[in-house]
Order: sequence, then C-alpha cells, then structure tokens
Amino acid sequence: MQSAIFVPLLLVAGGTLLPAPSGGARAAPADPLPSWNDTAPKKALTAFVAKVTKDGSPDFVPPAERVAVFDNDGTLWCEQPIYVQFAFAIDRVKALADKHPEWKDQQPFKAVLEGDHKTLAASGEKGLAAILIATHTGMTIEEFETTVTDWLATARHPKYERPYTECVYQPMLEVLAYLRANGFKTFIVSGGTVDSMRPWAEKVYGVPPEQVVGTTFKTKYTAKDGKSAVVIEPNIDLIDDHAGKPVGIARAIGRRPLMAFGNSDGDFEMLEYTTTAKGSRFGLLVHHTDAAREFAYDRKSPVGKLDRGLDEAAKRGWVVTSIKDDWKTVFPTKK
Repeated sequence: MQSAIFVPLLLVAGGTLLPAPSGGARAAPADPLPSWNDTAPKKALTAFVAKVTKDGSPDFVPPAERVAVFDNDGTLWCEQPIYVQFAFAIDRVKALADKHPEWKDQQPFKAVLEGDHKTLAASGEKGLAAILIATHTGMTIEEFETTVTDWLATARHPKYERPYTECVYQPMLEVLAYLRANGFKTFIVSGGTVDSMRPWAEKVYGVPPEQVVGTTFKTKYTAKDGKSAVVIEPNIDLIDDHAGKPVGIARAIGRRPLMAFGNSDGDFEMLEYTTTAKGSRFGLLVHHTDAAREFAYDRKSPVGKLDRGLDEAAKRGWVVTSIKDDWKTVFPTKK
C-alpha cells in the first residue's frame, strides 16, 4: 500500500532519488491485489475494506475491532487430493510402524500401511481421530513442532512436486497483506490441529502462532530437573470445524470477526457467526472451479465439500470467488 502522503521523488534503478516531474502528476496507486481479476469479488472486497476503514464513514470500525479469520485448507493452501495434515499423519504412521507391530492387523493403521485408500476412507472421522492421536500426541509441543518442520522440509505435493508450503494461493497471500496494511489482525481458524500449523504459519502467511486457532488436544504441564514442557495428551479437546469454529473463535479471539474467508461447508458456521453480527460484515467463499491450474470440486467432493454454502451464499450476502474466473494466477512463482 502506498502512503497517503505523496513524496515527490522517484527512485531510479541505480538508487538515486530524483525530483518528480514538475507537472504535479501522481503515479497511480499500486494495486494491492494484482493476482485478482477486476471482477465482482475483488470489487466487493476492496469496497468493504474502504468503507470500514474510512474515518467519518457510517460503517467505520476502529482498528482494535478489525478481525479477519481465514480457514486454511482449501482457502489459503491446496487441500487436494487429501488434506496436507492427513498426508503428514500417513507418513508418520509408516515411520512409526516398526515400534507398533500391532498396526499390521489393526485398522485404520493396516489400511495405511497397505495403501488401502478405500478402507482408510471408510474408517471416517473415527479412523482419522485414531490416526491423529497415534501420530500427534505423547510428546512435548516442541518435539511435535520439530517433527512437523522436518516433514515439511522434504514432503512434496503429489501433483505439483513442490513443497506444500509453496502450494499456497498467491491471491489469498495478497488479501492477508492487504488487510494487515489496513489495520486488520488476521487469524487462521482451521480444522487442522493448532500444533501442526503454528511452526510455519508466520513464515508462510505472516500469521504469528498466537493468531492460529485450530483443533486442539488436551495438554499437561510437566517439570523435572529444572526442565519444563507442555505435553500433548491423547485426548481431543476441540474439533475446530463446522460448529466448532465459532467456539474456537470465542475461546481464542474473544471478538466476532469483521470478515471471514472459507471454501467449504466446514466453514459455514464461521461465516454465519461472522456475518449475522451487528454492523457491516463480510463473508467470502473460495470456489474451486479450475481443473487446469488447480482442482475443480464442490458438492460431491469428500475433501472440501461445498454444497450448502453454494446454495445459501447469495441470500446471506456472501461473496463466492471462482478460481477460474476471478484469479489471474493460483500459486506463487515456483522457487
């Protein structure tokens, strides 16, 4: 964002500052969302930000109340063909299998080890919970963070063959930066576990650990021989999905958001909680419509299903962004 104060100087390539032309013409302000097409979603987003940040506007919102919440999977980074955290958990099952010989005959671990995706999918939320508990608990938060960081350093997306942290959406990175430049505090509110996101969210999204809200396990404090730690216990405390998202927001943030961004029916209650509050509010759904550059999916997808949200977005005043139609690019330039 350019400063509102015009500095009549031009910086040339060699680093020399020169006076601006005497005609008094100003350079056009830089587009804060260059990866977005100039279609209705971009216009609605920037118009909303303008009206709630303009002093004297009837819709003006003080900076302290400018809270924006973002789902992670499918909203900030790619969630297909499987959730990234699930890919991590599967690799962890394989890495730990030698210490758990019983898994060879115990579902859903048997399905993981045999690559039986059909049986694994059929295990549902109960099977996923069992895998998460087995691979995400029983260690200190620091130990788990190291495990996540090490995995992300070598794991690659099966389609794009690049690190998962480079499969983030460039248009949404721009939205995060744009909102922060306009006095918003940005939070991640995800169904993924909070401990799996905090190690990298600040580097990738500019969102610090204390602004990451997610599924949580129960924890306990331990201290021995002058060393202290918090240990992740094998009991889920909150599933931060669907109706759990408003609960997570109320617990961790303490304010109703001004803006909410999601992509699936798992985000429905978060957008509803945001946009039914008093005053001007904004909700946006990312609709995955681009099979060529990313993936195309919605109503029937087992990952990131968007059905009810499509049906009710218009009457609730939510913006639906088509990746195919509204984004100039999807991912950042490959490093």
